[in-house]
Amino acid sequence: MGRMSGAPALYRVLRASLPSIVMPYFRVTIEGLEHVPTTGPAVIAGNHLSFIDSFVLALSLPRPLYYLGKSDYWESARTRWLVAGAGVVPVHRGGGDRGEDSLRAGVKLLQRGDLLGIYPEGTRSPDGRLYRGKTGPVRMAIEAGAPVVPFGIIGSDVAMPQDRKVIRRAPITLRIGRPIDLSRYFDRRTDPLVLRSATDEIMYEIMLLSGQEYVDEYASHVKSGAVDLGEDLPLPPLSDSTLEDGADDEDEGRPGASAV
Repeated sequence: MGRMSGAPALYRVLRASLPSIVMPYFRVTIEGLEHVPTTGPAVIAGNHLSFIDSFVLALSLPRPLYYLGKSDYWESARTRWLVAGAGVVPVHRGGGDRGEDSLRAGVKLLQRGDLLGIYPEGTRSPDGRLYRGKTGPVRMAIEAGAPVVPFGIIGSDVAMPQDRKVIRRAPITLRIGRPIDLSRYFDRRTDPLVLRSATDEIMYEIMLLSGQEYVDEYASHVKSGAVDLGEDLPLPPLSDSTLEDGADDEDEGRPGASAV
């Protein structure tokens, strides 16, 4: 458990005991694990299809993976020990908006040399397609001088569709891409056009890894009904994973969900 020595005690226990159960059950296939840096910080950014994505990702990596979560979880003794032990870092609102608070928390985590797991879409895909990424992960990576490691997860929405609480036994594939160095953008890290360009570069890599159809709209806007994609756009084959789960606030504040 050498690489896990710096993680919380509960994290180390779960990481040592769960992979032998979870990975065979879902028949998890991992590709590109060698792309995860063995030392130093990195933003691990990918698509988001199911509630179990965060668990599969964390159990697959050889180093502790941390997520950001609302500080509300720390107000109750019943949830504090669990989220802290599972590697969730609290985001404390300091009077500014939540996006800036998340940005500061993420940069601080990266500056201490850890891995930060995040979903640029900011919420689970409503229909299995890949949606426009938010610029938060790129901002964190550039500010902390950390690379972004893209990943694509496939099949988790079949194992646990959004409209169900029961987990099925279904194969899951995790594809990890080569680290993307964003240091060339440091001198222009406040330029919105640069941040958007770098984010689109990350989302393109995620699209190639996941094999998803890309939609240049924010998933949260589609879920809320603010954006109507229209019936003329091609849709993926109908399955349990294409069913809408209703409100976007289900993901609000959940560890790893917000992309700033």
